[in-house]
Amino acid sequence: MQPAEQLIATVSAHIAKRSGPIIVALDGRSGAGKSTIAAQVAPRLDAVVIEGDDFYAGGTAAFWDTQSAADKVANAMDWHRQYRLLSDLRAGRGATWYPFDWDAFDGRLSESPMSCEPADVVILEGAYSARPELAELLDLRFLLDTPEDVRSRRLREREGDDYSEDWEGRWREAEDHYFGVIMPRSSFDQVLGAPTR
Repeated sequence: MQPAEQLIATVSAHIAKRSGPIIVALDGRSGAGKSTIAAQVAPRLDAVVIEGDDFYAGGTAAFWDTQSAADKVANAMDWHRQYRLLSDLRAGRGATWYPFDWDAFDGRLSESPMSCEPADVVILEGAYSARPELAELLDLRFLLDTPEDVRSRRLREREGDDYSEDWEGRWREAEDHYFGVIMPRSSFDQVLGAPTR
């Protein structure tokens, strides 16, 4: 079964057992295909998708290079804002947030807010989305497990060789720490196998 079908089946079974919004974390390493899977399943689950990258905390390369792997995991994403957003959606309220301004890339948030209406299924997709600090708000935590060679190829194709090398030197150790120590495979409700195309 393909990862999208696995996720849909599990979430659908969960919907049948409870009422109220279901909050799903779709986690995985960079280049795993999280955004693609989320986009595939959202229409079929009538789900709202929240992009984890909207909550990047910002910071210069020089700053991040001084941080330990644990510090990068703790601080790369503004999980406090994610928590408030998910709390609103879990309570059946709409939500508004200001995403990180990737064009400016100087730490500021965009001046244009994002918003979404209440939904029965909410998917937070992105690296570190299943982090323990959000656990009390999450109903299901999925790990998208994609072979390393596939992820590396996607990162190069998407961002270029320079970015890929830069990422390897700066963020790989953070992901190794997160997925090896903080959120190993056994911490997830389900590990989704990914297609290799």
